[in-house]
Amino acid sequence: MTAEIISGTALRATMLAELHDEVTTIRSRHGCVPGLVTILVGSNPASVSYVSLKIKTANSLGFHEIQDNQPEDITEAELLALIDRYNNDPSIHGILVQLPLPRHIDATKVLYAISPEKDVDGFHPVNLGRLLIGGKAVNFLPCTPAGIQELIVRSGTETSGAEVVVVGRSNIVGKPIAVMMGQKGKGGNATVTLVHTGSRELGAHCRRADILIVAAGVPGLVKPDWIKPGATVIDVGVNRVGFNEETSKPILSGDVDFEAARQVAGKITPVPGGVGPMTITMLMKNTIRSAWLHLRP
Repeated sequence: MTAEIISGTALRATMLAELHDEVTTIRSRHGCVPGLVTILVGSNPASVSYVSLKIKTANSLGFHEIQDNQPEDITEAELLALIDRYNNDPSIHGILVQLPLPRHIDATKVLYAISPEKDVDGFHPVNLGRLLIGGKAVNFLPCTPAGIQELIVRSGTETSGAEVVVVGRSNIVGKPIAVMMGQKGKGGNATVTLVHTGSRELGAHCRRADILIVAAGVPGLVKPDWIKPGATVIDVGVNRVGFNEETSKPILSGDVDFEAARQVAGKITPVPGGVGPMTITMLMKNTIRSAWLHLRP
C-alpha cells in the first residue's frame, strides 16, 4: 500500500480561505487591513517571480500591499533608511526584503534592521530568541518551519511522544523546526534528534523516526531503507536536477527518493506541491498576526 500524499497545495487553499475571513474581521472591527511591503532590489528573475507570487497572494487576501522595487545600485545606507521608514509606518505590519541582495549590501545588517515587530519572515535574532523560549514569548514562527508543522498537524500525524528526526541544520529550516517540534503544545511534545550530512550512521538515525523531516539540500539523499514503515516523511528539499525543454521549466527533485519512499512511508509530501506552497501561506499568516498585535491595546 502506497503512502498518503500530504498536499501543501490543497492545504494552502484551505488556509488562504481561513486567512481571508480573518482579514475581513480585522477590516470590520478596526477599519483597516494588514499591511505588507515587499522590497525587491534589482531584477533577479527568480526573485521577481517569487515576489510576484507573494504580492498576488497578499492582494487576494485584501491586504494593503506595497511593492517597493529598488535599483541594483541602491546603497546600503539608502536601503537601511528605506527600511527605517517602513518600521515607522503604522499602516505597515510586515516588512519583507527579498534575498539575495547585491554583493555591496550586507544582507545580515539589512535583515537585522527590520523591526522585530514587523519581521514576518521570523529571521530576526529577537524572534529566533523568542522561538527558543517558546509559549507566549513567540511572535512569529519562521515561515517554512511553520508550514512544515501545519502539514504535520493537519495530516493527522500525532507528534506528542513521537520520535522526530530532522536532517539538516540550517538556520532557516533545520534548527527552527527541531526547536518547534520539541516545544510544549500542539504540534510539539516530540523527542527530537537533529542530524546532518556529516552525522555518523545517518541512515540508522532516520530509521528511528516516526516523523522524518529532510532539509539537507541533497537530491535523493534519503533512500527507502532509511524510512521506518508507516512514518510521516516531510521532504523540504527543492533541487534542480535538469531542465524540461518542452515546458521550459526546471526539473525538481526533493531530498527523498519519492517514488521508492512512498512504498514504505505512511504519509509523505511531494516535491513540488508539498512544503513549498506553505511558505508564502505562513508569511501571510504572520502578517495578519502582526496586524492583530499592532491593533490590540
